Amino acid sequence: MFTILHLLSETNWHLAIKIFSYLLVLLTFVGVVGTILLENRNPIKAMAYILLLVFLPLVGLVVYYYLGRDLRKRKRFTFKGSRDESLMLRYWENKRPEIEQMQLELRHLVASKQEIAAMLLNTMHSLLTRNNRVKILLNGEQKFPAVMEALRGAQHHIHIEYYIFAVDSVGNAVIDILVERLQAGVEVRFIYDDLGCDNMGGITRRLKEHGAEVYAFSPVLLDFYLNANYRDHRKIIVVDGKIGFTGGINMDERYLNNGNNEVFWRDTHLQLEGDVVNQLQLQFMMSYRYCSKKDFPFAAPYYQRATFTGECFTDIVASGPDSPWPMAMQTIIMAINVARRRIRISNPYFIPNEQLLTALQMAAQAGKDVELLLPQQGDSFFVQHAAQSFIKPMLDAGVKVYFYQKGFIHAKSMIVDDNLAIVGTVNLDNRSFYLNFEIAAIMYDRVVVKELNAAFEDDLDNAVLITRRSWKNRSIGEKFVDALCRLLTPLL
Repeated sequence: MFTILHLLSETNWHLAIKIFSYLLVLLTFVGVVGTILLENRNPIKAMAYILLLVFLPLVGLVVYYYLGRDLRKRKRFTFKGSRDESLMLRYWENKRPEIEQMQLELRHLVASKQEIAAMLLNTMHSLLTRNNRVKILLNGEQKFPAVMEALRGAQHHIHIEYYIFAVDSVGNAVIDILVERLQAGVEVRFIYDDLGCDNMGGITRRLKEHGAEVYAFSPVLLDFYLNANYRDHRKIIVVDGKIGFTGGINMDERYLNNGNNEVFWRDTHLQLEGDVVNQLQLQFMMSYRYCSKKDFPFAAPYYQRATFTGECFTDIVASGPDSPWPMAMQTIIMAINVARRRIRISNPYFIPNEQLLTALQMAAQAGKDVELLLPQQGDSFFVQHAAQSFIKPMLDAGVKVYFYQKGFIHAKSMIVDDNLAIVGTVNLDNRSFYLNFEIAAIMYDRVVVKELNAAFEDDLDNAVLITRRSWKNRSIGEKFVDALCRLLTPLL
């Protein structure tokens, strides 16, 4: 009798544990689904998370916890955004006479110059400048020598902010130059993204030992659930307030096509000189203030007017999870809308949201020549197949889609007609539009556009045009994989 009662009590105990476990899991899922609904996020994105939770519960919980929680307006980034706004106001007040003089010089030119007749931006966050020189740097072969030459010539300060700074032949060569300039009395401020960079301990120690300021942007170990999602994807270098660099090329030897790497990396970067460098400096200053809680004066040699005159009208657009608006996305869509004849886009990650997709389709349907250059082989299986799911609506609208075959095209550039170009760090996906800190240069200059068009033509020589017939004739299996990957694109 005792044995029977013991077995019954033990069975009830196990049953109670199971029931309690099921209830706990059920309440957890109900709570997560309720949270998703209460966030009032994009319905498509909300449904994607809910479906993932239903069909892959454990995976769904992990993905939502680390990547889905919408903390853009909370705590750290709300605080950063408000401090950036106050810093921007301080900049305007400090430089008001200079800015007003610059705007006075530009006022009569804006109306008469066809290059800037359709100016995209001119706000406190993005100020058009005139006296600039822009040099197009193709691939690591052109970028790295130009960067190292500028760093060796630094006399007062070097500011660096990078998503990926690799510990390899290129990265170590740059560090050697920084140490040499530190020993010569040059100030070095160095910001690296903590998720994008690996094995930075040795570099950090070496630079700090020689007097550099080094900061990891949003260290993931301190707050992984928040910081894993919101990364500093920018690539910025400012030397002495006179020379600036930005674009798509990280500090990594794989961009150096010297035969040592299996894949040819095609990318585009910019070397900037003139008044626009002040705008690049200001963006670095906001990141530096966020990381260090310090700043530096709005004065020479950090900020200074160009010592030459020029007609290369240039602007800087920056955006991030702390931005009041998705400035990078809006700039790209505005550029598409102002096009009269032709739009040429090169980008490695094409997962457009509805706004961008509609803008491109409408441009093509309106008779504009829209060309889209994408990698045939991406560096991510999921992203590549998700991007391929958007090819059919592009082809149906009349967009010319090319697949780059020479290697991996990582360039993030856009050319509109013969007088407008955008080059920067912005991918065509929600992560770049809403989650990452991004930066790009807008150039209203026929010479710059001519050079970028020449590079685009060279890229087309190494690309294949995708036809509607060939795309339709792909296997059912490949189409299914594309469609399956597309279901999860709202989660990016």
